[in-house]
Amino acid sequence: MSEKRKPLLGFVGKLPSGTALGNSGKTRCPLCMGLFKAPRLLPCLHTVCTTCLEQLEPFSVVDIRGGDSDTSSEGSIFQELKPPSLQPQIGILCPVCDAQVDLPMGGVKALTIDHLAMNDVMLESLHGEGQGLVCDLCSDREVEKRCQTCKANLCHFCCQAHRRQKKTTYHTMVDLKDLKGYSRIGKPILCPAHPAEELRLFCELCDRPVCRDCVVGEHREHPYDFTSNVIHKHGDSVRELLKGTQPHVEALEEALTQIKGVNSALQERVEAVAADVRTFSEGYIKAIEEHRDKLLKQLEDIRVQKENSLQLQKAQLEQLLADMRTGVEFTEHLLTSGSDLEILITKGVVVERLTKLNKVEYNVRPGVNDKICFSPQQKAGRCRGYEVYGAINTKEVDPAKCVLQGEDLHRAREKQTASFTLLCRDAAGESMGRGGDSVQVAVIPKDKKDSPVRTLVQDNKDGTYYVSYTPKEPGVYTVLVCIKEQHVQGSPFTVTVRKRHRPHPGVFHCCTFCSSGGQKTARCACGGTMPGGYLGCGHGHKGHPGRPHWSCCGKFAEKSECTWTGGQNAPRSLLRTVAL
Repeated sequence: MSEKRKPLLGFVGKLPSGTALGNSGKTRCPLCMGLFKAPRLLPCLHTVCTTCLEQLEPFSVVDIRGGDSDTSSEGSIFQELKPPSLQPQIGILCPVCDAQVDLPMGGVKALTIDHLAMNDVMLESLHGEGQGLVCDLCSDREVEKRCQTCKANLCHFCCQAHRRQKKTTYHTMVDLKDLKGYSRIGKPILCPAHPAEELRLFCELCDRPVCRDCVVGEHREHPYDFTSNVIHKHGDSVRELLKGTQPHVEALEEALTQIKGVNSALQERVEAVAADVRTFSEGYIKAIEEHRDKLLKQLEDIRVQKENSLQLQKAQLEQLLADMRTGVEFTEHLLTSGSDLEILITKGVVVERLTKLNKVEYNVRPGVNDKICFSPQQKAGRCRGYEVYGAINTKEVDPAKCVLQGEDLHRAREKQTASFTLLCRDAAGESMGRGGDSVQVAVIPKDKKDSPVRTLVQDNKDGTYYVSYTPKEPGVYTVLVCIKEQHVQGSPFTVTVRKRHRPHPGVFHCCTFCSSGGQKTARCACGGTMPGGYLGCGHGHKGHPGRPHWSCCGKFAEKSECTWTGGQNAPRSLLRTVAL
């Protein structure tokens, strides 16, 4: 068998010119950041120094294993019958991707050695003029040459000794600087079970490299071959697996690119929307501030107007009061101190003045009030293109001007909701145009005044109020509607509650023949008859009303109250119609 090694994944004997040697592989530990020392390959395909892995904090994991390790025939039989037992196992986390790594029984040192990383470390050290490389024999001096036969890095002293020995006299020695163009200068991989032997064979049964001593010992009678002969078969399987994995890599890269693009678009969109929000908010704030200033100015104008009116009324009343006091004081002084002749002489002037003063009309109440309110929910139009809310109102509701509207003001049905509308107006008879007034409504049965009906008052925010209630029994009810503890116009009033609508027990149909499925005994309240002994009506036959009607009472309106009274002799008593 030929032991000539062929490249597995496209490795060549020498690197292309201009290629950086430091890029030939990962050479630094992700934990200590130094060059790899005894690197171990984790199941997640990340490489870490052995020492660094041993310093990681281990944790216990549960591993389902078999029973006892007894290999006897009896033990194996019972082992199959025993359920798997939970055995504790030690694990660590990959320092790169946090993947769980279940350590084998031998611990960290039983993990696979990353020989490729070791070769990369040697290449990087070689690129640095041999810095960091020490002699493989003395482990003391720096490396100067390399034995191409033994694959050993030697210092000058060990190189001389290497040539003086008979077994190594004819070994080829190469200067270290002449190896810089090579892609692989790693040491031979020795068998862990037989350190003096190099791994050159591959056991097909155990699927692992072995040495010559292994195939005559533990792997005796196992099929094996030189690694150079089996590398293509196993290399092809790895290539095939890689070929199936590569599309996933491309798909994931494309997905990440799309995510990155969407994230960038998201950030841009967020910034654009944030700008819109700021622009809108700033404009809205300015509109609100402008509306606020308008409201405050309006409020100030109202204050000035009311104060001016009060000051004018005050001045008029003060002047009138002064005139009154002057007339009263002069007249009293005249009557108490004047002589008869003096009284008669001045009587005409006094009487004329007092008569004129008594005819002066004045209002003892203030001409204006302090009724100013702010309605924050009332629409106030648009300001700077924005809808704004909040208005100042000085109107005051006048109960005597309020109006009650609705069809259910004086009639209602038991157990059916009745309603009416209250329209609030001010003293001038104009609609208030806003809500917020205190409206009290009471519906009291005439015979049970201690059991008022529950009422619901809905403020429509436009000066109208929707009032509803549901009487439980027929009878006469008194309805009271008050604002500010004063009855509105038309209050109180009475409502007559009648019994609820009688529902139709029959069907709303075109003819009895159709709706009953052709039954002879089916009758109809319209009184129609058909030839052949049919008691009900039919299309175009005697008594047919010519349009749909109720079979129970004969009414044509579908939404109506049934007037059928029943009885033994009533035509409806024998009706057997069904809805199809």
